[in-house]
Amino acid sequence: MSAMTSAEHSEQPGRIMSGEMAEQPDVLRRILDRGAPRIREVAAAIAGRGPRFVLLTARGTSDNAALYAKYLLEIELGLPCGLTSMSTITAYGAKPDLTDVLAVTVSQSGGSPDLVASTQAARDAGAITLAVTNNPDSPLAAVSEFAIDILAGPERALPATKTYTASLLALYLFVEGLRGGDGAAARVLPALAERILARQDEVRTLAARYRFAGRMVITSRGYGYPTAKEAALKLMETSYIPALSYSGADLLHGPLAMVDNISPVIAVVTDGRGGEALQPVLDRLRGRGADLFVVGPKPQVDAASAGFVLPTEGVPEELQPVLEILPLQLMAYEVTIARGQDPDAPRALAKVTETR
Repeated sequence: MSAMTSAEHSEQPGRIMSGEMAEQPDVLRRILDRGAPRIREVAAAIAGRGPRFVLLTARGTSDNAALYAKYLLEIELGLPCGLTSMSTITAYGAKPDLTDVLAVTVSQSGGSPDLVASTQAARDAGAITLAVTNNPDSPLAAVSEFAIDILAGPERALPATKTYTASLLALYLFVEGLRGGDGAAARVLPALAERILARQDEVRTLAARYRFAGRMVITSRGYGYPTAKEAALKLMETSYIPALSYSGADLLHGPLAMVDNISPVIAVVTDGRGGEALQPVLDRLRGRGADLFVVGPKPQVDAASAGFVLPTEGVPEELQPVLEILPLQLMAYEVTIARGQDPDAPRALAKVTETR
């Protein structure tokens, strides 16, 4: 990834992140039109190998995309999945038997040494290895048996936006391909994404509530939980506001005690079983007088302190995360701009993080 110049920084803070968020409908179309045939081909080849278990490996934003894939694989296919601890291999030298295991590594750059090393180790241990990356010429793709290009195009802002939604859609199409589906339900996403991103002024008004927030809590259940984790990451890395993400079930097991009427709580409410499972949590939050911001269906937004109504009618629950994150990306951007900071270049961060 090329570095941003000082001129790019000075022209307009957040210009690059804003532009990349706006690209997302076109990126989704590109995957559906150009990427889907290759994804189906890879999925068919892997399905023919009959993997018995799936291991998912990633860091940062890609880790949240991998968590989404875990929900998809377990719910839609009944395949048991795990999120790997790379240090067991890279630091401790463990040598697990991964015969007939599908090892999926998700990485925007495909360049982090620990991701490459753990993928190579998985392949050496007998795993079927798949790289899901925005760089088909990366070291990660080179060591993997199979690779999927998410086709997001160059991403220069440090906060990942379009590569996240591209990863979600690519993973959805891959899981659909594993079970012989065509992924046709995803065709509604680009137009809906355009509608959501066109409401940036609405988000800017909402963001004014949280300009001076000292802490945020973000919660969800089911397919919405990866969205909660990704939204927290975006808020922390752009605005520097501590944002704590919890499954709604975990929130009730202790952390609920820190919720008050001062620190905002953002709830991602999917239209489906995940939203139904979150309902008791929403009731408890309202009972504590929380400043509750809901992203989800209109009835849930109307019952909250504030919120953003998602156009989810006719969208399967498993596809809603592609849309749910968009207003929260905008929220992170707008809160950061309101605080006088540049979301393009958060302090102390690099685009490719070379962990080992």
